[in-house]
Amino acid sequence: MTVILRSLETAVPETVMVQPQVRDVFAAQPGLTRLGQRLVGAAFDSSGIETRYTAVKELTVTEAFENPVFFDQKDMRILTPSTKTRNEVYAEEGTKLFVEAAQKALDAATGIDASDVTHVVTVSCTGFFAPGPDYKVVRALGLEPSVQRYHLGFMGCYAAFPALRSAKAFCEADPDAVVLVISAELCSLHVRSSNNPDTIVGSSLFADGAAAAIISARDLPLDGPALSLDHFETVLTPVGEESMAWNIGDEGFEMVLGTYVPHIIDEHIIGALEPLLARDASLQGLDYSEIEHWAIHPGGRSILDKVEAKLGLSEHQLVPARETLRDYGNMSSATVMFVLKNILEQPATDGNNRICSMAFGPGLTVETALLTRIGATPDDAAQHTDGAAAVPTARTVPADLEPVLARAGA
Repeated sequence: MTVILRSLETAVPETVMVQPQVRDVFAAQPGLTRLGQRLVGAAFDSSGIETRYTAVKELTVTEAFENPVFFDQKDMRILTPSTKTRNEVYAEEGTKLFVEAAQKALDAATGIDASDVTHVVTVSCTGFFAPGPDYKVVRALGLEPSVQRYHLGFMGCYAAFPALRSAKAFCEADPDAVVLVISAELCSLHVRSSNNPDTIVGSSLFADGAAAAIISARDLPLDGPALSLDHFETVLTPVGEESMAWNIGDEGFEMVLGTYVPHIIDEHIIGALEPLLARDASLQGLDYSEIEHWAIHPGGRSILDKVEAKLGLSEHQLVPARETLRDYGNMSSATVMFVLKNILEQPATDGNNRICSMAFGPGLTVETALLTRIGATPDDAAQHTDGAAAVPTARTVPADLEPVLARAGA
């Protein structure tokens, strides 16, 4: 039985954060030390990000708001609302993203309508409320009240993979199942000013966005590219439980990026891939670069640099991840879905259509997936160019700050 991701759509809020403008705001915050100011400049400038999106409408330098809660544009000061205040914004604005992405995915799935959906799986780690986003999506899209609902919460950047793996299992158990998977994250709710390198790096990376997919094993025609969900694997690295975490504080959620995270990824990425690639005999003995597509969660630029170097991949193979990072930033669990959509939208080539995908998160957890692009249209090959997409330029970090940012995962 082949389980197919039939549609994949994304949604982002309207407010755009331009990276140099955000950098200047963070660098000008009161209480920032001279070292903190330098770290802000280095982290933002070397992030590989040009634009990000936020559901917090106040986070703009182009419009002032009366009685600001998150950002006072008048004196360019980042404020410190309570976790309750931040979560109230999550409940309102997050619901909008969940519903928008879900509706777009349903509309794009040929031969499937709202009455066909049997399961809804929602994913998020940036807020909580009940009845939750799974309930809101069922009501907003007019799904059957008998739809089975599941919410995967607080897992972090890798959580799209457990959601897709669950969808595959549902479809294998019931060939008539239609599963709607939606991931929505409002990471920008939790940014703050700080002299802590971990917090500075997080502020330079995190953003808001949502992605949704329709998954089914039903025998229906495809009118465009889709993904066969072949295999999934999970690996917990031997070390790293305290090195990456996502905790709840009084003034929002707090990310922990320990000093050993880059070393963990560098040392254990090969081992994490072994059980996944062992699932397919046709991949045995191949160089990693012979798998055409790599959908890597762009948790940060240094993660992509390490993956590219360790696996011997080409710059072109990391373009979908780097373009996602450049245009959207790190949207936690939704980000790898944006990378997969980038790959789906590329013209087909004469090479293989296998996709190896990876994401890293608290634990330290490495989630991997092996997929196959299918259903490409005949015109795709004729439209193919040399693929010379924009690749971000080299990092420009002052030598004395490089070790500090490296320890913080930048």
